[in-house]
Amino acid sequence: MDSSCLAPLSSPLCSQDSSLSLPNSNIAFSSPSHLQQLHSLLIKSGAPISSLSFPQIASVCALSSPSAFSYARHLFHRSADSPEIFLWNSHLNTLSSSSPSDALLLFNRLLSSNLLPNTFSCSFALKACTQLSHCLLTGKTIHALILKLGFDPDVFLHNTLVHMYSSFGAMADARLMFEKMPKRDAVSYNIMIARLTKDGEMELAREMFDDMPERSVRSWTSLIAGYVQWKNPREAVRLFVEMEEVGVRPNEVTVVAVLAACADLGALDLGKRVHQHGNRFGFLKNVRVCNTLIDMYIKCGCVRIARKVFDEMAERTVVSWSAMIHGYAIHGQGDDALELFEEMRKAGIRPNPVTFVGLLHACSHMGLLEQGRKFFQSMICDYNIVPEIEHYGCMVDLLSRAGLLDEALEFIRKMQIKPNGVVWGALLGGARVYKRVDMGEEAIRQLTDLDPSNDGYYVVLSNIYADAGRFDDAAKVRRLMRNKGVKKTPGWSTIAVDGVIHEFVAGESDHAHILEIYRKWDDLLVELRVRGYVPDTSVVLLDMEESEKESVLYRHSEKLAVVFGLMSTPPGKVIRIMKNLRVCNDCHAALKLISEIAKREIIVRDRNRFHCFKDGFCSCRDYW
Repeated sequence: MDSSCLAPLSSPLCSQDSSLSLPNSNIAFSSPSHLQQLHSLLIKSGAPISSLSFPQIASVCALSSPSAFSYARHLFHRSADSPEIFLWNSHLNTLSSSSPSDALLLFNRLLSSNLLPNTFSCSFALKACTQLSHCLLTGKTIHALILKLGFDPDVFLHNTLVHMYSSFGAMADARLMFEKMPKRDAVSYNIMIARLTKDGEMELAREMFDDMPERSVRSWTSLIAGYVQWKNPREAVRLFVEMEEVGVRPNEVTVVAVLAACADLGALDLGKRVHQHGNRFGFLKNVRVCNTLIDMYIKCGCVRIARKVFDEMAERTVVSWSAMIHGYAIHGQGDDALELFEEMRKAGIRPNPVTFVGLLHACSHMGLLEQGRKFFQSMICDYNIVPEIEHYGCMVDLLSRAGLLDEALEFIRKMQIKPNGVVWGALLGGARVYKRVDMGEEAIRQLTDLDPSNDGYYVVLSNIYADAGRFDDAAKVRRLMRNKGVKKTPGWSTIAVDGVIHEFVAGESDHAHILEIYRKWDDLLVELRVRGYVPDTSVVLLDMEESEKESVLYRHSEKLAVVFGLMSTPPGKVIRIMKNLRVCNDCHAALKLISEIAKREIIVRDRNRFHCFKDGFCSCRDYW
């Protein structure tokens, strides 16, 4: 429709048919033709065009035919009080989030119509570019247009440009834009820090954080989350404590990041304090916060508290259920895991692949062979879940634990994906328990190709040979390790006391109380020997005298951490230990006896699972 269709407001038609009802600014129209009919009605009734919603006119006509676009522009020229570009910008802003491709089409149409954009138009177009993976060149073109039009970009537009470049990973361009900015605000720094942390450039991110004249909660949260993502939870916790000291209140995203750090470190005291903070400020209504809280308590060995959080959740997702099922499994509470799955099924929650990893893990540690087989088949047949390497690993572990090593080997050979070190490692573990030298050798042949630097596999094979009385072969394994340059990974253990994390390294330690710890261990060793403790020196793969091997065993990190816990905490308090490696046979036997002697519950989280030592027994049932 051209401009001749726009009758003047003083037309005689205005006085005709006064019975027609007048539209109001809330009336909806869904097409240009509908708009034209309403416009005619306005003219007939004598109502002003401003009765229509101008943003709605822009929305309806923006991407319609060129004639409709032109018609909308004529309406704006006749009636709009503000510059026309503001009206188009309103719709451009909406599209930049909801439909970025259409936003760029509209921006192009505005340029083709000789409608001069302003800085807001350009910023909305740049925002649309950031949401489309192929639009870096388009973003650069818009940047060039900004320069060509001679705009004097403000901080907002500069930030948009920095964000656009950083979103595409063009960090050289982003850094150049950032450095050329005449003025920066917290948003400018936050954009750069967020991208640097995403890329793992934590030193650069920290430098930029330290240079900030003023930090927002987002600044602190980005850096804390970056440390967690790149496996530096200690620094994340230190930064969070500093954040609290300067009086910045964490938000829900901060809480999620810090709880994840607490989970990695086993920092239960801080985790509980963050839990209280989240409860105080209403963050526990957030499902993600609650899911992370469940994970934190599980990884700190507090399954009962994790279940309490789970039960109090107003809304639960499949992640909530799966986390709790997996938590029960790694704590050796398989019955609870299976019972919870039944509740989940009755609640109508569809399980995901993680759910079945937890179920299969639970079956493995309870020896529920047939139940485990059923879950594996149900996962495929009932839920159309394609098994992943974790599911295959659980099945091999289940079969190996049950002593069905030949079936486990056949299962591996029929796998639909290539087995990895975890799968063959499960077979190797079963070979150790059932003293199957042939299976151990088959597994190690595969593992030396898949994971040649993992010292743990060589240790297990050496133990298999030693149990079979083949000491020459055990010595060959040690020589093989030396020839391949495989060094035993130093074992370390941590324990948190009064909010401070203490670390112990196997063999030597610079801990302030190490001499007291050694004396306490010597006293405890007397009682251990009375109870029947005999050092298992087979786990020491070093050429030395038996007495020297015993000394090495006595300096294992988890023993030192437990002794320090006995010295530093009140009687009856649970001792919680984190260890980077698998607990060795000797430490496992010693900690069972210590739990009985000291009348303490000792919870050790090793590389694979939790061991809850109490009254001389372990929750793993002596197979881990």
